[in-house]
Amino acid sequence: MAIQLGDTAPDFTAETTEGRLSLHDYLGDSWGLLFSHPADFTPVCTTELGEFARRKDDFARRNVKLIGVSVDAVDSHRRWSNDIAETQGTALNYPLVGDEDRSVANLYGMIHPNAIATATVRTVFVIGPDKKVMLTVTYPANVGRNVDEIIRVIDALQLSSTYPVSTPVNWREGDEVIISPALSDDEARERFPKGFRSLKPYLRLTPQPEG
Repeated sequence: MAIQLGDTAPDFTAETTEGRLSLHDYLGDSWGLLFSHPADFTPVCTTELGEFARRKDDFARRNVKLIGVSVDAVDSHRRWSNDIAETQGTALNYPLVGDEDRSVANLYGMIHPNAIATATVRTVFVIGPDKKVMLTVTYPANVGRNVDEIIRVIDALQLSSTYPVSTPVNWREGDEVIISPALSDDEARERFPKGFRSLKPYLRLTPQPEG
């Protein structure tokens, strides 16, 4: 059965480039970004994993830990890291799971036989501190992910986990947000002292809360 939003992210223990670890223990109280790539020593994957490494501090500032996975061996990951460093400017700096037996890939439904029968597609799982799956995205093998978009979505998820708001189309950090329709106008004024503008009774916009 496919993993759905709100499900508890399945725990696993596996060998990685940073030693043997268990997912839930590794994440602790942090948010998590679990992502798969089709294969080591391939062009699109090399650019992606280099970019995740380069942006690691951006994720860390958001209390997000990275962990990657493919069906390659850990030794392959380590050798490939040299190519990533050479071509992308940053070597691997987060754990990469060696999943030769496909146990993690199968647990998370990362292998789509009608797309790639023998390797993982490009999946992304954002996991909250409560270990619940907050976001799932799947990309085909020939399309690289947009790390800016992944960070944008994490910002939106973290904001809505703190305040009764949602984010409108094309929202970026610092833009107005939508007040939950569950709040009355009086409750909204109390919760959002900067005020709000009402386009419809169900569509009220307020400056992004701070803190």
